[in-house]
Amino acid sequence: MDKVITIAGGGSGYTPGIVLTLLKNQSDFSISEIRLYDIDNVRNSDMEVIIRHLLKKEKSNIRLVATIDPQEAFESVDFIFSQIRVGGIEMREFDEKIPLKYGIVGQETCGVGGFSYGLRSMKGFLEMVGYIQKYAPDAWILNYTNPETIISEAVRRKFPEIKIVNACDQTIAIEELIAHSFGYDRRNWITNYYGLNHFGWYQSIYDISKKKDIMPEIIEKIITQGFKTDHLDLSWAKAFKLMERMVTDFPEHVPNNYLEYYLYPNLIVENADPKYTRANEIMDGRLKKIKETANLIRSASSLEDVDYDSDSHGQYIVDIAVSILNNLNRRFMLIVPNKGAIPNLREDAVVEIPCYVNSNGVEPISLRKEIPDFHKGLMEAQVASEKLLVDAFFENSYQKALQAFTLNQSVPNAVVAKKVLDELMEKNVDYWVELT
Repeated sequence: MDKVITIAGGGSGYTPGIVLTLLKNQSDFSISEIRLYDIDNVRNSDMEVIIRHLLKKEKSNIRLVATIDPQEAFESVDFIFSQIRVGGIEMREFDEKIPLKYGIVGQETCGVGGFSYGLRSMKGFLEMVGYIQKYAPDAWILNYTNPETIISEAVRRKFPEIKIVNACDQTIAIEELIAHSFGYDRRNWITNYYGLNHFGWYQSIYDISKKKDIMPEIIEKIITQGFKTDHLDLSWAKAFKLMERMVTDFPEHVPNNYLEYYLYPNLIVENADPKYTRANEIMDGRLKKIKETANLIRSASSLEDVDYDSDSHGQYIVDIAVSILNNLNRRFMLIVPNKGAIPNLREDAVVEIPCYVNSNGVEPISLRKEIPDFHKGLMEAQVASEKLLVDAFFENSYQKALQAFTLNQSVPNAVVAKKVLDELMEKNVDYWVELT
């Protein structure tokens, strides 16, 4: 039976890639209807124009609906692909620039900027999950909404029985870069990875064609040769250059590149432009492209210039849906409650580890060995700070929020934590719960 899909955060620049990936996978995942849901009607309408054009170009008869109404968006759907951004890029700009003002990391998902986004995301995401529980209680939510571990913890507390898979495709991006740089085929890999979202390490990378763990040789190549980043934009090229330094300084594991914000926050701040951050790059790039493309289609001129493609971001979440629908029991890196999967980490941590996905949902894979104390120490502090932030949200507690900000490893002391918290709270008055 054909499925009905809702893309929550339909106005996102990632939507065309997801839709094109869905079209590529119709033999495994047949769809009769796609619904675009967004609280920003203008952006959703622009994306509707683009998606209608792509469907027509691909000669697809899938029905398309664009709506700002939750009932119309979610009633009787089978899957929800969530990529909502509460507050939009405009609020992300504050998350990045206010911390930099005080000499600490300003970033979308990491540091206190990530905590600011987390407080917004919890409020908006839990409201959406409430609608889904009301209108489509049997639907699967496949979540890309950040910050993932904070979202996952909040959903676990309020909706423990909801059918949700929390996924991040950054490990795919890292693996694709390694394969591209050094001539590997990652389809031959069985990877073991552990950590929190945007905060983890590879334990092993087993290559079935070579019948061995190739992580030691990958580490050597990263140190001696460096990554090939000519195909990446400047921000990502810089990020992976710093990842090379992480591997050189700590050569036992391959890290997630986002650890740069916790291991080298001074370098991040020194090289940041407090007047022009990643949010501004996206405004001038991806968001501008959406508006220009929608207007181009509306004018019915040069339609061949509409150049969106299927991508790994879309493929990852579609592959998860296909594995659920067809009971394939495929392996993914997902965000789940620990419950002993990492033996020497607290049971109630929300971790990112390999999992099998089938029609019953997510089945985490135990690492069966303890992680190094260095990683454990970093993770324990981060877990505690994230849990305090979720406590602050549910308890409306300013004190818990201050504790969370102070404990965040990108913050040097409580004085800075309080100043940043107070200014972010003022900017987010319409988006955070009230903290007293």
